[in-house]
Amino acid sequence: MRFRNFMCFMFFAAVAIGVLQAQTRSGKPMEIYVIDVEGGNATLLVSPSGESLLIDTGNAGMAAVRDAGRIMVAVKDAKLQQIDHLVTTHWHGDHFGGMEELARQIPIREFIDHGANVQPAPATDAFLKDIYPKLHSQAKHTVVKPGDKIAVSGVDVRIVTSAGDTIKTALPGAGKPNPDCANFKSGENNAEDPQSVGSHITFGKFRALHLGDLTMNKEFELMCPNNRLGTVDVLLGLHHGQPSSNSPVLIHAIQPRVAIMNNGIRKGGDPAVMKVIYTSPGFENLWQLHFSQLSGQEYTVPGIFIANTLDEELSAMPVAPMPPPQPGAAAAAPPAHNGTAYWIKVSAEQDGSFTVSNSRNGFSKKYESRK
Repeated sequence: MRFRNFMCFMFFAAVAIGVLQAQTRSGKPMEIYVIDVEGGNATLLVSPSGESLLIDTGNAGMAAVRDAGRIMVAVKDAKLQQIDHLVTTHWHGDHFGGMEELARQIPIREFIDHGANVQPAPATDAFLKDIYPKLHSQAKHTVVKPGDKIAVSGVDVRIVTSAGDTIKTALPGAGKPNPDCANFKSGENNAEDPQSVGSHITFGKFRALHLGDLTMNKEFELMCPNNRLGTVDVLLGLHHGQPSSNSPVLIHAIQPRVAIMNNGIRKGGDPAVMKVIYTSPGFENLWQLHFSQLSGQEYTVPGIFIANTLDEELSAMPVAPMPPPQPGAAAAAPPAHNGTAYWIKVSAEQDGSFTVSNSRNGFSKKYESRK
């Protein structure tokens, strides 16, 4: 009798576990759209409840209308009526440039940033003085610091860097010594990139990280001597794939399974960055918003992982990476990409599994949860 009761208990327990697992799987996923803004940044997170978090708004100047329009295509695909939270990682034109135009097209309920611009520039300072206050005057304006949380229903969004500062206490499950710290070599950077607002995103067992354009010197402060972030499933942005960021002290410590690089045709995809990514423990795939002329054959990912190519296709893939263009007004413009802009989309489940999709070719790949 006892044996039969025990077997009945085990049967119903197994059924209950199966139901719970099915409910976890069948619940709405969290979705992340990594939007093509031609080497700028625009990343849209949508929680299962439909609440939205947009990180950055693309480029300024003549590109602002284009990039705001591309963001709105993703917004409509996600069936959003408003942007609940807008994080501007830092005050460079490729990260806040489409904000004013976007605000004309959809309500924005909260504007989030790191505070004052520390790299004086006439256009940026005019925007912050004359335009930004008007945009957030009828909404909520929040200046965040490390350790703060952004209230997104069903998702834990924690600020890990802001205004040149980093979290001092490790996230739950993190805090192990980082062996790459011993070999760290500092790099050069401008004044504003290190101010970037960095967000750590948790949805059930799924982890993602977006650090804006945080530079390697700040990566060292965040990750040494101990890894304060632990591991993540998806690393977003990667400072467009530029070598002033993406040091081993960060990449090799967080051990992303997938990275999604918001590069441009001649911005990012640098061989030095590719080496760091591909030698990271447990790394599986790099997805890119653009084909990069800076990668060459050796470092270019298969086309199925690239969302956008060139309007005029190359007759052959360059064998050697193209050197990055010199900065300044004399630099030649990159090849045009005026056609449809495709995004890369992450659909994450609470059990830690996720699917990444390329809207250009319909290719998608499922990643099971970490063991």
